[in-house]
Amino acid sequence: MFEISFPELMVLAIVGLVVIGPERLPRAARAAGLFLGRLKRYVNDVKADIDREMRFDELKKTQMEIQDAMRRFEESVHTGFHQVERELEENAQSLQETSGAVPAPLENQTKFATGPDGGADSVKT
Repeated sequence: MFEISFPELMVLAIVGLVVIGPERLPRAARAAGLFLGRLKRYVNDVKADIDREMRFDELKKTQMEIQDAMRRFEESVHTGFHQVERELEENAQSLQETSGAVPAPLENQTKFATGPDGGADSVKT
């Protein structure tokens, strides 16, 4: 705070002794010490508040950056999901078109006919 050298302190003590007097000098010195202590605490509190506000602003900035990154990630996931969904629909449609154009193989087809006892008998063609 203030830098007071020893000779300056001695001059202040002598002036205080002359102006205030020897009876009231100890009380005045104690009051000045209490005042300086309060002033130091006040300055330290203000510094701590400023530091706390700076850290709070930094945390807010970091929070905004993280939220922005999360939003971008979510958008990319949604975009990728919709792209895969579209590709699956296109593949399913293509598969349906392809399966309608190709006839089923005849060698594995089984016909059911009615036997002499009225039950169903399988007959391979």
